[in-house]
Amino acid sequence: MARQSATAEEERGPASKRGVEWAGRGVTQLDRLIHERMRLGIVSALAVNESLTFNDLKRLLGTTDGNVSVHARKLEEAQYITCKKSFEGRIPKTEYRLTPAGRRALERYLSHMESIIKATREG
Repeated sequence: MARQSATAEEERGPASKRGVEWAGRGVTQLDRLIHERMRLGIVSALAVNESLTFNDLKRLLGTTDGNVSVHARKLEEAQYITCKKSFEGRIPKTEYRLTPAGRRALERYLSHMESIIKATREG
């Protein structure tokens, strides 16, 4: 039987590993859900824009429909972004927004990255 896609909790890693120090310097493990390049791009783009459409994200990230769909769905399942579907006339429109939980997760991620950079430079 094929394994289904990982849940948001599995993407972030087991609780026991989230607090593991990086190189003995007190740097916790990165949020794997956001650390993936395309998802980081989506969350970052939404952090500096009130909202973006599906086509905006596709264009900004230079990717395919399928890539945006898959990664946005994972972020939506984790409640990091919201998705609103509507129509403009007969044309479907999908709009994404960053949630407060998504903003907090991005801030934690950026703090972790800053800690890693600092630890590496000091090392």
